[in-house]
Amino acid sequence: MSAPLFSHGLRVYWEDTDAGGVVFYANYLKFFERARTEWLRQLGFEQERLRLDAGAMFVVSETALRYLAPARLDDWLDVSVELRERGRASMLIRQQAWRSGQLLAEGEIRIGCVGAADFKPCRIPAAILQALDKTPASLAQDLTP
Repeated sequence: MSAPLFSHGLRVYWEDTDAGGVVFYANYLKFFERARTEWLRQLGFEQERLRLDAGAMFVVSETALRYLAPARLDDWLDVSVELRERGRASMLIRQQAWRSGQLLAEGEIRIGCVGAADFKPCRIPAAILQALDKTPASLAQDLTP
């Protein structure tokens, strides 16, 4: 496992699993969402404050996931967040779910910034772009024209 930009730990609970105690496939998207939210929080940005103060929200516009091995009830997972690209209004984020060094699921999630009132695309607030620009160059490629 290469060093991720950010990693968030979480426990698999009964509500995350199917009848066999295996994590339901769609719940990896929830795990990835939680990790992205904590990543933004670590950068100094809370999603609700962003909505209230800047009138902006992040929404998922595209996902591609690959499942390699199942997580199970009571497993401890580390979910990574790596910024791969950033533009003025969207970001491409690579995420992985790990259990004790074993890769379970991975994906790329594109999130876009939209106005909270109209859900139309808008620029990512400047403060967030500045924080993102401080990420290692090998992880974030600026796609701004």
